[in-house]
Amino acid sequence: MPIYEYVCQECGTRFEALRPMKDADVAITCKKCHGSNTQRALSLFNATSGGQTLAASGGCGNCAGGSCSSCGHH
Repeated sequence: MPIYEYVCQECGTRFEALRPMKDADVAITCKKCHGSNTQRALSLFNATSGGQTLAASGGCGNCAGGSCSSCGHH
């Protein structure tokens, strides 16, 4: 089962849940405030291949896709 990330629209808490793919977008209760207004969040990842770090956002891996001076990514 995959791990999905969610964000609570009531208290702002980000949390993870291990759920079947068929339930990925089914409503889930916030782990902190127990509110029901939650949304699945975009999960980012990094992978290393041949010594090069690849980021999901297209950055260099050091800046995770944000603006940084090490790769010049904006």
